[in-house]
Amino acid sequence: MKKLLFALQVALAAIILSPPAAEAEPQHAIAMHGEPALPADFEHFTYADPEAPKGGTIDYAVQGTFDSINPFIIQGSAAQGILDLRFGYNVFDSLMLRSYDEPFTMYPLLAKSVETDDERTFVEFTLDERARFSDGEPVTPEDVLFTLELLRDKGHVRYGTTVKKIAKMEKVGSHGVRLTFAQGDRELPLILALMPILPKHATDAENFDKSTLSPMIGSGPYTISDVRPGERVVLKRNPDYWAKDIPSKRGFDNYDEVRINYFRDENALFEAFKKGLIDVHIENNSGRWASEYDFPAVTSGDVVKETFDSGLPSGMYGFVMNTRRPVFQNKDTRKALTQLFDFEWANQNLFSGVYTRTKSYYDGSELASYGHPASEAENALLAPFPDAVAPKIMAGEWKPPVSDGTGRDRSFLKQGFEALKKAGYEMKDRRMIGPDGKQLAFEIMLKSRGGEELALAWQRTLASLGVAVTLRSVDDAQYQQRLITYDYDMILTSYPSSLSPGVEQVGRWGSIAKDAPGTWNFAGVADPAVDATIDAMLNARERGDFIDAVRALDRTLLSGAYVVPLYHRDEQWLARWKGIAHPDKVPLYGYQLQTWWRQPD
Repeated sequence: MKKLLFALQVALAAIILSPPAAEAEPQHAIAMHGEPALPADFEHFTYADPEAPKGGTIDYAVQGTFDSINPFIIQGSAAQGILDLRFGYNVFDSLMLRSYDEPFTMYPLLAKSVETDDERTFVEFTLDERARFSDGEPVTPEDVLFTLELLRDKGHVRYGTTVKKIAKMEKVGSHGVRLTFAQGDRELPLILALMPILPKHATDAENFDKSTLSPMIGSGPYTISDVRPGERVVLKRNPDYWAKDIPSKRGFDNYDEVRINYFRDENALFEAFKKGLIDVHIENNSGRWASEYDFPAVTSGDVVKETFDSGLPSGMYGFVMNTRRPVFQNKDTRKALTQLFDFEWANQNLFSGVYTRTKSYYDGSELASYGHPASEAENALLAPFPDAVAPKIMAGEWKPPVSDGTGRDRSFLKQGFEALKKAGYEMKDRRMIGPDGKQLAFEIMLKSRGGEELALAWQRTLASLGVAVTLRSVDDAQYQQRLITYDYDMILTSYPSSLSPGVEQVGRWGSIAKDAPGTWNFAGVADPAVDATIDAMLNARERGDFIDAVRALDRTLLSGAYVVPLYHRDEQWLARWKGIAHPDKVPLYGYQLQTWWRQPD
């Protein structure tokens, strides 16, 4: 009894003498790992010029079409520029603004401060009292709560996935919103900070999930001034934009008018640029970059070709196999197909030799597993899933097969043939026949003939081994609808990557996203090992633990052979008419168009 009383006294004394736990306090910024790089009194982002001239018009071009200007819902094909990641001009501001010179850090915008605890079990945003929608109405906590509920119930599935992690939403004081999570989540405060806010007073909640071409009211620097379905969206800079002078926005949004023009054909788009109808062209065609920029405007210096370095991981561009289809449910079949893309021939004959073979979902960064044996932490994380990762990938010894580049490399084809035999196939009458007696056959769905030359090259390689591949090109609207319902065998697509991959990986690879319509889980992945590595990544608190988790995820995806890895380039290509200028500083993520401007006459 005396020992028990003594122990209780010691415990009580420890409680009394221990310093109180640090309370959460409002901060000007929040980083995923570590501390924000910029202090509370920063004047502007380093990659923006606060003295940039304002005025003029900018014309961009997009291949495709659109039938809606609501970017928040599944229905329809939404126009770019309303909530835009490509060009960066937005009608709707988010709670905070991301710095593109740091892996993942958020700074003030609609919210002037953010507060969370060490475990990140909640986040509290305090709105800037000056924040206004374009019609002059203030942005209020009620608007924030309305937006979260509306996007949860009627928005795209990615919004619902995020908001459903919130257990309680409440207004705090006159300008605050406190969001308490169902469980601690390291990334969730930053994801919520990225949420665009809709005006409760000017949003038709009942019909929100239906496509519309009626201009929407937002709080961003631009308003929608003209919509021509499938042809053009015109944005006008709001002269009364409330945030034009806050540090996060100095040097941004410099054009009076932004016009986003749509072209159904890539060649027509490029011809429009050559004629000066388009001001900036983001180039993704290696052959054109190498040989078609010899037109008079380039020679005279009126058009400037530029390359920009980026610290971003490569991401993954490849042929994605839909494992919901029986033909791709056998992992050995998928592995065999990943070994049969002749990169060396394609790079020299189709792409002027400018590309690098992609060997990781995070190639070119510290997040890549390629060339690195699994660490102790990775081994521990993957131990419950002994068959999830191929031994060579675990040891960092895996390499994609290499051909001699002739297109007729017998050794290369033999490796693929042996892999198909391992999957249960055999050659009969020049056809690759499976255990079910049927030829190995599938269809590649392409968007408006994009990637057709590449798909044809792979089709020829596979045909030499008796694999029947058909190509189907569909228009933009049909392509989008079939993506939403997973109505395809295989697609050619790209998974972009950042220096801080996070919750978007759930939508790409998580089991929870396999059957939900409209996710990015194009491959239909449902693997406990993938789920576990994503969970570890999302909950990592130190950078080292984060890297271990991402590399483990990389290994599981490579081993699952869901994608035929293709290629990437290490620099960004862009051409502009000389009247368009930009800051000297290029941030970690590469060029940022929203900081560019038109030179005064």
